[in-house]
Amino acid sequence: MQPPSEVWDRSHRSREEICIPGRSRSKFRIVAPERDSTRVNERIRAAEIMVIGADSEQLGVMTPGDAIVLAEAEGLDLVEVAATSRPPVCRIMDYGKYKYEQKKKAGKPAHSATLKEIKLRPGTDQHDLDFKLNNVRRFLMDGDKVKVTVMFRGREMVHTARGRAQLVEVTKQLGAIAKTENPPRMEGRFMSMILIGDREVIADFKRKEESEKAISDEAAGGTDESPVIDAGPELADATETEPTEPTEPTETDATEIEATETEAAELKPVEEAATQTIDEGQGAEEEAVS
Repeated sequence: MQPPSEVWDRSHRSREEICIPGRSRSKFRIVAPERDSTRVNERIRAAEIMVIGADSEQLGVMTPGDAIVLAEAEGLDLVEVAATSRPPVCRIMDYGKYKYEQKKKAGKPAHSATLKEIKLRPGTDQHDLDFKLNNVRRFLMDGDKVKVTVMFRGREMVHTARGRAQLVEVTKQLGAIAKTENPPRMEGRFMSMILIGDREVIADFKRKEESEKAISDEAAGGTDESPVIDAGPELADATETEPTEPTEPTETDATEIEATETEAAELKPVEEAATQTIDEGQGAEEEAVS
């Protein structure tokens, strides 16, 4: 058993002296789960609603109970999509799939403009420049910024005017698709400028590409048979009645004609002798019969 004096001393000690630990705070904050505020099926409280079918057709105004029966017949849900309308608009859809698509769309990061860079030399030839300009156009179409840099080495620092002229030529060849955000300026041994895309021009260019693609797809889907051209009655009559002009005989034709006449002259005595022999034979047969 402890002496009374020691018990009295311990009872009068402060909290810091006794080292009683205080309440520790949790490192994790408890967050209430997010509640879905979309009204689905029996949670729709309006007396009458405008119903849109699964194929985007309007089914008219009806009570939520009748609309739920239609949705259950298709194995889908009735979802309130416009609660402030009068009457509220509800749609028949797969609500689980709809939530997944919305969550996927919200989680997809938007395209943020990044700074791309291409490097040139004062002596870059036209072929290499065209290749790099194609990359610049692609970057600008994607919504990125492009930094065009001309690098100088050694004695090339004396001819910085050539580098500036090359940057001006780049801007000229890109045309209306590019706008200059920062003009050319020297940074040590580098001369750089920053280009951004003109949104209106890029949007018009994309619309034009889509229309041309649609036209080409329609043309490819058509028949490949070539059209039959009708000559018409006038051309047909002209073809039938048009006389042919006689052609003059050539030297080859004249030689063939002479050879034919010579053969006919040679065969003529033989034919006459054969005819005379046949006649004499017929006369002898008649005399024998008589």
